[in-house]
Amino acid sequence: MTNLAVMASHEGTSLQTVIDYLALKASRCRLVLVISNNKRSRAIARAEKANIQTRHISSFTHGSRSLADQAIAETLIDESIDWLLLLGYMKPVTAPILEALPERVINIHPSLLPKFGGKGFYGRFVHQAVLDSGETVTGATLHLVSEIYDRGQVISQKEVPVKRQDEIEVLETRVKKAERALLREFLDTLN
Repeated sequence: MTNLAVMASHEGTSLQTVIDYLALKASRCRLVLVISNNKRSRAIARAEKANIQTRHISSFTHGSRSLADQAIAETLIDESIDWLLLLGYMKPVTAPILEALPERVINIHPSLLPKFGGKGFYGRFVHQAVLDSGETVTGATLHLVSEIYDRGQVISQKEVPVKRQDEIEVLETRVKKAERALLREFLDTLN
């Protein structure tokens, strides 16, 4: 059995994709833990509704970011986590977490990296930058995580067309569909 954990900061829509997919498909994977740096996140509520254990770990709960990251790393080890998925986690990931799961921490990003990646490029900020640039293609990227935002090795990408009349919400919906497809494909590789 492959044990998965998810770290999320806010809504948890990508987390819900993982929960739903694993519930519908016979899988050798199980989602055993959701960690959030935000105790009021919808991700925590979604996990609790699905009877998945949750942890709120943040600089607020542990006194500093470095202590929180050490606590996250220890939790991942204690829970025998094989893969960590960052799904809307809004903090950088540091060495203790990456060392706990070397080459097994992945992130989903709403663009075709290396374009529109790095600090400050998340959610609608990415889509606005894509629209402002005049790009005709964007997409989603699944990549390994490093200590530098969005610089880890690309695992897979899906292209999404950018239409001249697109508004942020429309483009975001199209990219989220590509993100969900990448997540499902990744989960299939773990079976």
